[in-house]
Amino acid sequence: MKYTTIPNTSIKVSKICLGTMTFGEQNTEADAHEQLDFAFDQGVNFIDTAELYAVPASKETQGLTEKYIGSWLSKTKKRKEIVLATKITGPSKNLSHIRKNLGYSKAALEEALTNSLQRLQTDYIDLYQLHWPDRNANFFGKRGYLHDKNERWQDNIAEVITILNNWVKEGKIRQYGLSNETPWGVMRHLQESTQNEWTRAKTIQNPYSLVNRTFEVGLAEIALREKVGLLAYSPMAFGKLSGKYLNQDPKNARVILFPQMSRYNKPQVDQAIEKYAKIAEKHGLSLAQMSLAFVNQQAFVTSTIIGATTMKQLKENIGSIEVKLSNELIKEINEVHEQIPNPAP
Repeated sequence: MKYTTIPNTSIKVSKICLGTMTFGEQNTEADAHEQLDFAFDQGVNFIDTAELYAVPASKETQGLTEKYIGSWLSKTKKRKEIVLATKITGPSKNLSHIRKNLGYSKAALEEALTNSLQRLQTDYIDLYQLHWPDRNANFFGKRGYLHDKNERWQDNIAEVITILNNWVKEGKIRQYGLSNETPWGVMRHLQESTQNEWTRAKTIQNPYSLVNRTFEVGLAEIALREKVGLLAYSPMAFGKLSGKYLNQDPKNARVILFPQMSRYNKPQVDQAIEKYAKIAEKHGLSLAQMSLAFVNQQAFVTSTIIGATTMKQLKENIGSIEVKLSNELIKEINEVHEQIPNPAP
């Protein structure tokens, strides 16, 4: 395994982070523990979850992912060896089963953190993340920003950081991060923290893959200049960059089971993936290895969040850390990107 540190901290994390959103939906508690055991044995010390999980979100499975991780931590006694990240749910009309007071008010933050700590069976979180902005913004597959003149959101970023800053002082969290955030949002957070000498956002968890490189447009410069590390999620484009969908529709695949998650079900996505698959084959790599290696070696990426429903997938995904892409191969990838840029924003 390869390691780095979360920017501007001393927290050492594996370059591969274990994503867990399938725990409680496609994976049982026994499956979850098996994945956690294997990942840890391979040197993965970074685990990412959220109070919303399992995915897709439902009343029946909400919180199970954190509970499964908590039972594993309790059983193995490895809490001090793990860097644990979770997320608070932002405002949503469809997620009232999680909490009545969704969003980032003081009451919402306190309730969410308390519940996550209980489910995870720990008394602190290493990285606490805001799952998505509580204002109107373009995220979750929206290409452009449409301004809502009737938006009720009032700028509460300073208030939110004040609470998070106090939690750092109290030892409830070590650091905080953003997720599904825009350049404006990241800079507003950094501005408030700098002006008031509060803790700064250290990471941003956004999608990044061969079929979605939108992070490079505005956020990559911020990440590098301001030292806010990307935790790249969906590096496999919901499994489509495994290549298994090219000539068939696997029965238990996520995009088949959950068609509501349609970000990657677009003709141009398949066209791009076909071209990337040919490049991988030419260079003697699996498409999955090439896809993950491309993300792993970006300078602005602190860790690549991988997820799997089977042990076979997990082993291949973690093994991608040993793959180094040549300049020639990257040039060929970029040529495809020029032809079909960001087909799955």
